[in-house]
Amino acid sequence: MKRELVIEPCTGVSFFVKRGGIVIVEDMNGGQVADFFAEAADYNEEFLSTGVTIDVNGSIVLKKGDTIYSDRYRPMFTVIADDVGEHDILHPCCRREMYDFLYKDGAGHPNCLDNINHALKKHHCEIRPVNLFMNTRIAADGSIEVLPPKSLPGDRVTLRAETDAFVAISACSAHESQCNDGECSSIKVYVED
Repeated sequence: MKRELVIEPCTGVSFFVKRGGIVIVEDMNGGQVADFFAEAADYNEEFLSTGVTIDVNGSIVLKKGDTIYSDRYRPMFTVIADDVGEHDILHPCCRREMYDFLYKDGAGHPNCLDNINHALKKHHCEIRPVNLFMNTRIAADGSIEVLPPKSLPGDRVTLRAETDAFVAISACSAHESQCNDGECSSIKVYVED
């Protein structure tokens, strides 16, 4: 079965994908981050973990051929194609408190934590997603800087599901920084399983 979903700016969607299924995330207009999160279908307390992914892959860089792991150290997705090669696995989802702290505008601000929780009908207190297309630079002294995404219109990341999973993706809501190059836009998702 093939499905196509459009995630409007500052919103999120969720869907089920079977083991062996393909998920393609496309930056429709370029310069837009997509927060990618998943839960194992066979155990609802198991979820995507960027910390475990860093631990197992031995890298803070996610690239073609790498596997994204769950908090139980089980493979969840494998990156099988990547037009951009620049993604962030350090930052948590943006949330109201972040917008309050950094920009003093959190009240009523759409955010990825709420978008993903709403899409999954859950209440995760914190989510550390794979921030597809997010361009984070790490300096030699350990400081980090978020730069505009390198993704161009139509650039894609293709993932193969290694387990049955419920996936949630948010088109990131941060327009105050360079995260989405100052303007939020749409993300397209193709699911084949």
